[in-house]
Amino acid sequence: MPLQVLLIEDSPGDVRLTQEAFRDADICLHVASDGVEAMAFLRHEGTQVNAPRPDVILLDLNLPKMDGREVLVHIKQDDRLKDIPTIILTCSESEGDIVNSYHLHANCYLNKPVQLDSFKTLVKSINDFWLTKVKLAQPR
Repeated sequence: MPLQVLLIEDSPGDVRLTQEAFRDADICLHVASDGVEAMAFLRHEGTQVNAPRPDVILLDLNLPKMDGREVLVHIKQDDRLKDIPTIILTCSESEGDIVNSYHLHANCYLNKPVQLDSFKTLVKSINDFWLTKVKLAQPR
């Protein structure tokens, strides 16, 4: 069964790049374009009632409706969600965002490169490490 990955990203270009970089991986990539949509997916609310539980979450910090910092708080305070590895994948290089993300229990903080090839390389490294090498906890 392919691994389930939730990408929480509002940039259509970054979504396409991520989809392309994961194209050959054995994963099912789901996309939420804002924080509210992401939380509905994770909590199986509304039209997302049949959404799968992701094995890994890729979270941008700068999102509409509910920003990534708020989404991270909701994920890590929810007993049903807090053990899902949550990787911050953002353009922000702010030391405050980095410190705050780890304080809120992000599992990893990565900066999105601006160069296309570098972005693809980064996403492939996420696949190689988080989806093939790391032992993920099974849901309780």
